[in-house]
Amino acid sequence: MPPFRRRASVIDADQIDETTPPPGSGGDGNRARALAEEAEAEAAEAEAIAAAARARARALRLRREAEESVQKSSAGASLDESRDSETEVADALGATEAVDADDVPEVVEGDLDADGDYGADVEDAAPARRRRPRLPRPTWRGIVAALVILVTAALLALSGYMIWEHREAERLRQLDAEYSAAARQSVVTLMSLNFNNAEEDVQRIIDNSTGEFKDDFELQAQDFVQVAQDSKVITEVSVNATGVESMTEDSAVVLVAASSRVTNTGGANQEPRTWRLSVHLQREGDQLKMSKVEFVP
Repeated sequence: MPPFRRRASVIDADQIDETTPPPGSGGDGNRARALAEEAEAEAAEAEAIAAAARARARALRLRREAEESVQKSSAGASLDESRDSETEVADALGATEAVDADDVPEVVEGDLDADGDYGADVEDAAPARRRRPRLPRPTWRGIVAALVILVTAALLALSGYMIWEHREAERLRQLDAEYSAAARQSVVTLMSLNFNNAEEDVQRIIDNSTGEFKDDFELQAQDFVQVAQDSKVITEVSVNATGVESMTEDSAVVLVAASSRVTNTGGANQEPRTWRLSVHLQREGDQLKMSKVEFVP
């Protein structure tokens, strides 16, 4: 219970009037009534103090409950509950304010600790509202789930890299095969010659050439046709092997090993010959053409 302001006791021997009238006089009845009225006033004051303390404790408890309900409930429901709680708190506070402040003594913090209704809880109420929520501690399940996610992501990345590597290797194989086939056909076109169709064979070589090689061959085309017709040359060529030395998306250098059989008026009759050539290819539109041809010893 809160301490009360000390008042004069009705039975304080120090305050007894030395001029007490003798027994049997009329003053005894008046004094007894005065003492009874003072005792009743003190009892009413004590009851008012207790009611005020209970009202304040109830107001604080309702305020804490309202704040907790606002944090845990959804937005709409929490708003309604908080309004109801605030109404109850306002009513409780109104009840405490109804008590005359002059008649109620000051309540000291911690006075109601023995009853468990008021005291230290009041001091802890404000800090409790300012406490930050604790972060959940990691559990074994969370750690295992994180590891599974990391391993899965690593496997997906590795699979994607392997797929890309496979596609890149397949693209390079296709490009290699394309350049090898173009070099094979270019050598056959270049070295195959029949004097009966010399002009057509020379024109076919020009059509499959580009760059300086084409320009030089066009300048010597008529002389080449004349020599082929005069010597009645017939050359049959077969390619034995090819190998891409270097390549890009639009150019390549291909080594070609070929053999030929030549017949002419100079005495060659199906005479076999072997050749090693370095063929430079250049992409022109959708076609690969010879840009340079060198004989390799």
